[in-house]
Amino acid sequence: MNNMNDMRKNSEEYDYLFKIILIGESGVGKTNLLNRYISNDFLKDSKATVGVEFGLKKLNIFGKKVSAQIWDTAGQERYKSVTNAYYKGTKGAVIVYDVTNIESFEAVDKWYLDLKSKVDFDFICVIVGNKCDKENERKVSKEDGKKKAESNSKYCKYCKYIN
Repeated sequence: MNNMNDMRKNSEEYDYLFKIILIGESGVGKTNLLNRYISNDFLKDSKATVGVEFGLKKLNIFGKKVSAQIWDTAGQERYKSVTNAYYKGTKGAVIVYDVTNIESFEAVDKWYLDLKSKVDFDFICVIVGNKCDKENERKVSKEDGKKKAESNSKYCKYCKYIN
C-alpha cells in the first residue's frame, strides 16, 4: 500500500480531526475509559499501559464527520520521555484520577502543569474522577473535583469536571 494514498483516503473520511490525550497517574483507569468509549468494553483485569495506546472514534456531529484520535498514555514516570512526544498537536486533554486514591487526585495539578507547558493555550481540558462505582471507598468528593477544575480553568480555554 502507498502511505500517501492511505493518508489522502483517510483525510477524505472526516471533516475534522481532533487529537485528544488521556493523562494521569498509573492505575486510575485511563485505558478502561478509552475502551469503554471506543468499543463499550470494560476489562476488569487490565494491565498497566506501556508507553502509549491509541483509539479512534468516528462521530457525526451536525452533519460533519469528526474523527477523534485518543492517545492513552502510561502514567509511570519511567515512560515520561516517550509519552511527552504525544502532547504535540493536542487540542483536548482528559486528566484522570481515581476517586478512591487521594494521591492520584493531588497529582492532577502536576499533570495539568505538565500539559500546559507542552500544548497551545487553546486546548480543552476535562478532569475526570474515575472509579465512581466504588462509592463506599471514595476519598475525593465531587465538590473537591469541581473546585479543582474551576481552579485550572483560568489557565486554559475550557476546563470541566466530570464524575
